[in-house]
Amino acid sequence: MSAKLKKIITQILDYFNGKRMPEPYPKWEKSLGQLQKKLDYTFHDTTLLKAALTHKSYLRRHFGDHKAPSPFERMEFLGDSILGFVVSKELFARHPEEQEGKLSKLKSKIVSETYLTLKANNLELGKFLLLSPEEAASGGASKPSILSDSVEALICAIYLDSGIAAATRFIKAHILENYEETVTRDELVNYKSILQEYLQGRNQEPPRYVTIAEEGPEHQKTFVVEVRFGNKLSCTGKGNTKKNAHQEAARLACQKLGI
Repeated sequence: MSAKLKKIITQILDYFNGKRMPEPYPKWEKSLGQLQKKLDYTFHDTTLLKAALTHKSYLRRHFGDHKAPSPFERMEFLGDSILGFVVSKELFARHPEEQEGKLSKLKSKIVSETYLTLKANNLELGKFLLLSPEEAASGGASKPSILSDSVEALICAIYLDSGIAAATRFIKAHILENYEETVTRDELVNYKSILQEYLQGRNQEPPRYVTIAEEGPEHQKTFVVEVRFGNKLSCTGKGNTKKNAHQEAARLACQKLGI
């Protein structure tokens, strides 16, 4: 391990050891032991695990470090790169007959927010995260953006604790497990892209997505989106984000068109 990387690890450990992190739930240390069993990995230094599970909202709420770089975000950044490398390497080896385009599409699904959220839920990562009271109250422990980021931060923590071999074993066991079945799940199919390609192939105008309503309270909105295409055909989808509503509207449009 390089001297620079050792210095970064030391900075993360010193930062967290100096914070005297309070326990947000009873017996939090015991819960981390339970998590390590789920991961099939035991940390040499559990401070790295704590760093990967401590969201920036918690640090800023309890310690006022608004300008300090968040270890969670930095670990997420490195974990994302490690994940991309390992997934690319595994797909390259497992699919020797596939062209680059097919491998790229498959990789993009595996490293996507939706896919990683599914894997985070399998590990029940949400219940181990440290969040600010405000973030926790708004459902942060189940937000796809936070859960997917926590998977990447966790991969980084394992890498910093034991190296690339350990990180690779974790990714193969928990991220790539049943990946060929998982990527065919409805939420991982890009219906917007399918619909657009279908219309373009018939020299038609691309679909237009219009938000026609927003329902529910501010912290729990439901967006209603209409996709318009062809000869005034339209389908309406709902979702907890505009992106999800677009996807649902496109899915229904594909269903209507029989594609």
